[in-house]
Amino acid sequence: MAKKILTPNQALAHARYVRGSVSKVRRVLDQIRGRSYRDALIMLEVMPYRSTGPITKVLRSAVANAEHNLGIDPGNLVISVASADMGPCMKRFRPRAQGRAFAIKKPTCHISIGVTPQDA
Repeated sequence: MAKKILTPNQALAHARYVRGSVSKVRRVLDQIRGRSYRDALIMLEVMPYRSTGPITKVLRSAVANAEHNLGIDPGNLVISVASADMGPCMKRFRPRAQGRAFAIKKPTCHISIGVTPQDA
């Protein structure tokens, strides 16, 4: 994966080991990347996907970081970085016929969201 370039007025937030598939999280992140904070929140509220809950938490955390640490007004923030990386898979086993075991892989992912001011 390419290294993310940080600007001085960019605020980041991360959520690690979130239960959910990376592909299912990425389809939501692709729709909110580049949008304003208010538009992204409205979109996340009406989307029917389960992954919108953790993504909303990370987005609110990134905006809180920008407001508290950098003193930026939340009204003009834009989502500049939104990515999901694969985390470790939890392995569980179910019993099957004739003493066999069936492996179930429960994926996790790491979500990163960065916000910058709209004029930057």
